[in-house]
Amino acid sequence: MSITKHHRTFLTTGILSISLPLLTSTVSAADCGDVTIADMNWSSASLIANVDQFILSEGYGCNAELIPGDTMPTGTSMLEKGEPDIAPELWANSMLKPLEQGVKEKRLRFAGKSLSDGGEEGFWLPKYLVDQYPSLATIEGVLKRPDLFEHPEDDELAAFYNCPPGWNCEISAANLFTALDMENHGFELVNSGSGAGLSGSIAKAYERKKGWLGYYWAPTAVLGKYEMVKVDFGTGVNEQHYKQCITQEGCANPKPTMYPPALVVSVTTERFASQEAAAYQYITKRAFTNQTMNKLLAWMEDNQAEGSIAAEHFLTNYESIWREWVSADAAEKIKAAL
Repeated sequence: MSITKHHRTFLTTGILSISLPLLTSTVSAADCGDVTIADMNWSSASLIANVDQFILSEGYGCNAELIPGDTMPTGTSMLEKGEPDIAPELWANSMLKPLEQGVKEKRLRFAGKSLSDGGEEGFWLPKYLVDQYPSLATIEGVLKRPDLFEHPEDDELAAFYNCPPGWNCEISAANLFTALDMENHGFELVNSGSGAGLSGSIAKAYERKKGWLGYYWAPTAVLGKYEMVKVDFGTGVNEQHYKQCITQEGCANPKPTMYPPALVVSVTTERFASQEAAAYQYITKRAFTNQTMNKLLAWMEDNQAEGSIAAEHFLTNYESIWREWVSADAAEKIKAAL
């Protein structure tokens, strides 16, 4: 997904492609220096990496280069080799202790949250249903109206669409289904089969304006396309119980709790943070809400756009957001480059 040294493709909202010069800044690279950015292999992370490359190159005079990345390899490389300089979207819980040790030893810095809401999980239902029946915004209201959630195979039961088999969330959703006593209220766990099957069931419900209830997560293209409401259990988050029971297969006595948000952060090397203060300051401010990212992911999916094209779309159409992340001087350079 990295961009060539001479040109890349720019896609306007009218799907018009033209050639643009490389993102390498016309400002002297001495203003900043060489910077490497991990271009992770999922859509939101690749989008952010390409936004960072453009802004650091055009706004701050960096010689910013994208290199392929993934959570564990990138985190390990930053700890052991001091490169890349920036991991724009790192889901930190998967390797939190080593990262914290790296910060303690002044090899790394947590620059800030790349997703300001964190990774978000929950039980969701369509907004049009909540608009019609406001009580459905809470689990108490949902449990009183199983008749609104049509089962695909059994007219006597209500459907709860579970996370796909083999995914970690299959365990947590099933445990919360038990904790909320949903079976005794007429619901049955429905196996969605796959991620595509789960998202397809939402699309089908939306097309027919029918009821749908199930597990989902954000940021995702699906929640960008279909306006959904996360059901409030009224419990808050019991993080200890979530980790020790809800996420564990065979949990004997699961209790209701909302999902804790996943920590999704931008991590940089200490060298970058200390030597490139202005560029680092931008990274600390750059954060996407899940609502914005959902819309961007939906646009990427609809247009089959990779990270570089999505970054162009974001920078062109969401100026009010990115201007808050950069200095006034950098903003004018970025605007001119676009």
